[in-house]
Amino acid sequence: MLSMKIAITGKGGVGKTTVTSLLAWAYARDGRDVIAIDANPDANLASALGFEKEQVEQIIPISELNELIQERTGASSDTYGGLFKLNPKVDDIPEKYSIQKDGIRLLIMGTVKKGGGGCLCPESAMIKSLLSHLMFKRTEVVLMDMDAGIENLGRGTAGAMDALIIVVEPGQRSFQTAYSIQKLAADLGIKRCCVIGSKTRFDSDQQFISDHLKSFEILGFINYNPEIAMADRLGTNVYESAPQSISSIKKIQERLEQIKGNGK
Repeated sequence: MLSMKIAITGKGGVGKTTVTSLLAWAYARDGRDVIAIDANPDANLASALGFEKEQVEQIIPISELNELIQERTGASSDTYGGLFKLNPKVDDIPEKYSIQKDGIRLLIMGTVKKGGGGCLCPESAMIKSLLSHLMFKRTEVVLMDMDAGIENLGRGTAGAMDALIIVVEPGQRSFQTAYSIQKLAADLGIKRCCVIGSKTRFDSDQQFISDHLKSFEILGFINYNPEIAMADRLGTNVYESAPQSISSIKKIQERLEQIKGNGK
């Protein structure tokens, strides 16, 4: 089976985490090993995937592994502007600092507090090296839930992705964010920007998205579903809580596989 490396982004609140969790479970149910990365400052992918609270409490975000960061980079997380290794050892991190459930391994990146996500600091070096390792060296399906600031990927890592998925809802602010991300993606060398329409209620909503995002490849739509909202409230697995969305995400998954297989 082909490995897949996908980042999911978009304006806040459009449903990025829902899409990431649905895709993760879709691949896992096909017998694929999945690494799900929560690279969102407001990390809540764990609950969308259905991990128990006790499991989540065991995981430490990568950016907060201060002793490990100091050991691997040669500098503490308090260092800024000093000398440290830009390519620290990271190959053992996915197994040691993650939680796992039914074929899905979850990593939480955490927030780099000093100077922004792209700062020249040890924790940033650790995260960027880890992302590069996951994109280039791992054979699992890798899905990354992230905010609209995709420049934090770095050019080399971004170029290794099979697709950058921008989740949009039928609204102009969401479209504006999509075009901003598209420009950032081009600057980073990302060749494929795809769109998933979220929270659509009518055929006219889907057409509205298609009409306003003609320069994007539209993978499909996840219609508004009150069961998804309820899963969010209860902190339960979206895939099992909202079965009506499964057929939609499977079609999107099939399209992604076609893109990968055709090399387009």
